[in-house]
Amino acid sequence: MSEPTPREFLSGEPKAIPRRNLTLDTCRKWGYWVGQVGGEQVQIANYKTRDGKPVAQKIRYANKSFSVRGELIGLYGQHLWKEKGRRVVVTEGEIDALSVSQAMDNRYPVVSVPNGASAAKKHVAQAIDWLESFDKVIFCFDMDEPGRKGASECAALLTPGKAHIAELPLKDPNDMITAYKSKELVSCLYEAVEYRPDGIINGKDLWDEVSNTESHKALPYPYYGLNQTTHGLRLGELVTVCAGSGIGKSLFCREICHHLLGLGETVGYIALEESVRRTALGIMGIHLNKPLHLEDDTVEVEALRPAFEETVGNGKFYTYDHFGSMDSDNLLSKIRYLIKGFDCKWIFLDHLSIVISGIAGDDERRLIDNTMTKLRSLVEETGCGMILVSHLKRVDSGHEEGGRVSLHHLRGSQAIAQLSDMVIGLERNQQADQTSNETRVRVLKNRFSGETGHCLTLHYDHDTGRYTEDSNVFEDKTTNNPF
Repeated sequence: MSEPTPREFLSGEPKAIPRRNLTLDTCRKWGYWVGQVGGEQVQIANYKTRDGKPVAQKIRYANKSFSVRGELIGLYGQHLWKEKGRRVVVTEGEIDALSVSQAMDNRYPVVSVPNGASAAKKHVAQAIDWLESFDKVIFCFDMDEPGRKGASECAALLTPGKAHIAELPLKDPNDMITAYKSKELVSCLYEAVEYRPDGIINGKDLWDEVSNTESHKALPYPYYGLNQTTHGLRLGELVTVCAGSGIGKSLFCREICHHLLGLGETVGYIALEESVRRTALGIMGIHLNKPLHLEDDTVEVEALRPAFEETVGNGKFYTYDHFGSMDSDNLLSKIRYLIKGFDCKWIFLDHLSIVISGIAGDDERRLIDNTMTKLRSLVEETGCGMILVSHLKRVDSGHEEGGRVSLHHLRGSQAIAQLSDMVIGLERNQQADQTSNETRVRVLKNRFSGETGHCLTLHYDHDTGRYTEDSNVFEDKTTNNPF
């Protein structure tokens, strides 16, 4: 016989629900009824206050839609259990609460949020004092994105160390008991992992990280002086190359790219200010010591083929055929695909200014901040090594006349300097009579070792189209070579 309820509430009686594998005993304990609305059979979850007073009914129809009579107060089933105890399980729905309870012989505290994962945080907050009275609170929500998000949001409300989140092999607790996996469900609850906010790690879990010497290995730059100061290129770092207009940033990056390809590395190269043909010829020209990107008719096709197959055609070089500005999110999705789809370990992006030029809005500083944050996050997410080209401010600092480059010359925002692990500046006096082909390389920031300053001078050879390192910069190249 049904319990007394307010006049507008439906009447019903507890019955087993075979389709859900829920027994009569479980439905009777929980006051989960079967009734009728307009001749249609419905399931009725009765909500009560802590002292057992009926306050609401949640009515579930055959088509899985719901309606509510009264006001959903508190957590479903909260009235069944005393305050305080060793543990309580919180589920995403009423059926799941019954399922967990049944798996534990209807003896241990289980409750449910009333309106699913999206509104779970609000209802858990309202019942926080009651939940805090238990030693452990186990959130057992659905194994989908909303469920995982809702469980984390709820867990964050509790005292650190109290909240745990269960992982199930199936979608939800009811799927577990209908698959006759009640014992496995209970095991998952006991094995629930203590909630920690994203990014917080116990130091004892870091052994694999610190003992993996492979993850700390660096690859050399193609220049001795640069290696001496930077100690090489490392995965997981963002290197920014900056200089005035026409100083040779793109050539510098192509030289590094060619060097990495020669080491057998997989490279993704995105040059937004030139065609993929020019990029390919530029890298092939480095291999042949010929400026192919300037005059590609000086080399016979027969000679081009080996250069192609040993550089951009070796199966380890990927690029993106796009010219001009583009949406930053679109660009990042392309880079992420290069990394995860083609296993590119190294990404070249030439250059930042043209990326933000295509973004709506007139606040360049904010746009650079947002784009740099996304690039930094991508490096952290994927573990790639990224070489980024950035322009300098258009100020009267004489960058095209050999003026010294510093961090405050970076265009638009301090985010470039702050979020880069390494910043390398190029300096060249394009108007000098005798030294117009000399480019000074200066390390402006070095998060790895802190070493900065002028580290080498490069000479541009018009005949080969290449940079060569000044052999006189260092007196002794036999000592302290990290490679």
